[in-house]
Amino acid sequence: MIDLRSDTVTKPTQAMRKAMARAEVGDDVYGEDPTVNRLQEMVATMFGKKAALFVPSGTMANQLAIRLHTQPGQEVIVESTAHIVRYEQGAAGALAGVQLHWVAGNRGLISPEQVEAAIRPKDPHTIQTALVCLENTHNSGGGTIYPLATIERIRAVTATHGIPMHLDGARLFNAIAATTLPPASYAQHFDTLSVCLSKGLGAPAGSLLMMNDLSLLDKAKRLRRMYGGAMRQSGILAAAGIYALEHHIGRLKEDHDHAKRLARRLEQIPTVRINHQDVDTNIVIFDVIGHRLSPPAIVTALKQEGVLINAIGGTSFRAVTHLDVSGAMTDEACEIFSRVLGD
Repeated sequence: MIDLRSDTVTKPTQAMRKAMARAEVGDDVYGEDPTVNRLQEMVATMFGKKAALFVPSGTMANQLAIRLHTQPGQEVIVESTAHIVRYEQGAAGALAGVQLHWVAGNRGLISPEQVEAAIRPKDPHTIQTALVCLENTHNSGGGTIYPLATIERIRAVTATHGIPMHLDGARLFNAIAATTLPPASYAQHFDTLSVCLSKGLGAPAGSLLMMNDLSLLDKAKRLRRMYGGAMRQSGILAAAGIYALEHHIGRLKEDHDHAKRLARRLEQIPTVRINHQDVDTNIVIFDVIGHRLSPPAIVTALKQEGVLINAIGGTSFRAVTHLDVSGAMTDEACEIFSRVLGD
């Protein structure tokens, strides 16, 4: 079975499993897990931040950041299809007591002018803007990369208003691999940022929340405990993350190449609507128009032929390439898409 549902479906490689089995561990709640400590120091250094905190998931990292920067009753500016909006179960309102100000972007990206227009005036009658969140790469936008120049201009806007910025960098390593820009070039514009180890890098679990303000670190640890994310001998998971950082970043370009090849093949099918030039990284979003099968039936038909994908609403579908999808498997998937969608 060729599983293109997500880059979260990867299995740890044998080498990664060996690294996990050899991991030296301790109680991380006491700060005594040497492997977790090494991972945190490694990531903080890589991104030019003073501290990093290991947490179970990207959602927890994002929600900790929102809680760190806001007070109940405030507002967070975020693109309308962002992960924080669609896939985090309303946690910003439930856990931090804030509301999200949705801004409709172009393939998930918003402009400095849109951010400026969304910031609330300093008025006692108006809710106050406390934080701006960006997502890079943007999942629902199709793995879109935020141009660094755009981030710099958005940062200039928020700095003028004294508003902090958080980056949901769940797939930031994909952007780094595609642009070859240093990690710190992205990180420098954000007060906090998260990165995920369990997507393109292929680790079984774990994300990191980074920051420069060390006063936020103790608060983040307390909130992590409150949210149920304080783990004990988590060095076993951290070892997988270290292995992934040391061995799997460079190969992300292979996933991007496979996704672009798949997009070019999909573009040739009459019932498919996609522009292959919109595929920046490893996520391929396309529409199927005028096919005899309904979207759920298309998913079933593809599964019967050996390919798993997700229908994501209306006529849209998403396919994601990753560590466990080889070039040969990509070619086979292309043939299956042509058979199922072309008849």
